[in-house]
Amino acid sequence: MDGVEAEGRTVNEATEKALEQLGLTRAEVDIEVLSEGRPRLLGFRGEPARVRVTPKPAPPPPQRPPAPAARPEAEYEDEYEEGEEEELPQELRRPPRPAPTPVPVDAADVEVAVNVLKDLIRLMGLEAEVTAREPITAGDGIGMIQAVLDVEGEDLGLLIGRRGQTLASLQYLLNLIVAKQTNKRVAFGVDVDGYRRRREEALVSLAKRTASRVRGTGRSVTLEPMPPNERRIIHLALADDPNVMTVSIGEGEGRKVAITPTR
Repeated sequence: MDGVEAEGRTVNEATEKALEQLGLTRAEVDIEVLSEGRPRLLGFRGEPARVRVTPKPAPPPPQRPPAPAARPEAEYEDEYEEGEEEELPQELRRPPRPAPTPVPVDAADVEVAVNVLKDLIRLMGLEAEVTAREPITAGDGIGMIQAVLDVEGEDLGLLIGRRGQTLASLQYLLNLIVAKQTNKRVAFGVDVDGYRRRREEALVSLAKRTASRVRGTGRSVTLEPMPPNERRIIHLALADDPNVMTVSIGEGEGRKVAITPTR
């Protein structure tokens, strides 16, 4: 199988897209970072991160369904509509992905990340407490990050922004700085006053309701477009449901999750 190149706002996002194209996990591929990209800050145009992902040599795997092409404010569950029923082509259907495994944690890296995040928040003129913990759920980023940095304080809405966009930029900037200070690739998640946990609960509820609708009607339902981290929550929320499958379809900011009955 040939490798693929993919772009995203972050190296992790680009890697996830490439893995989805290949239908493989991180353990099954070699990842080459072509460009770490540059975030859009203070009105200046950013550049996407770009990676090349190549499958590792392995014995021929069992036959599997073809993978689809390529694979954050209202913050509550009514932000996304449940979508319209439709029939999906058979080639877009696939089994759910396996549950993620924890990422090894380096205590020294975590300490650096906590201190960098405190400095960034202070530079924004805000006061907050920062604590680190292990990722537990898909919304935390389990299987993708080393630790979640929880930020707590008063009047921290500025750190979240519309639909979590400022929070996403803050997380990207944090990882960029920590990577330069530690001279290694790192991945840390940032949550502010439990925002990501509330979003995850809302998305899981949406996924379960929609799956129930799909089971009842026997027809596929496509959700509204979502960013990669939220699509991942939908996928994992339904990974153990034997009656439905999920697949990401579309391109760019229009990418969305379709939930389809198993046949």
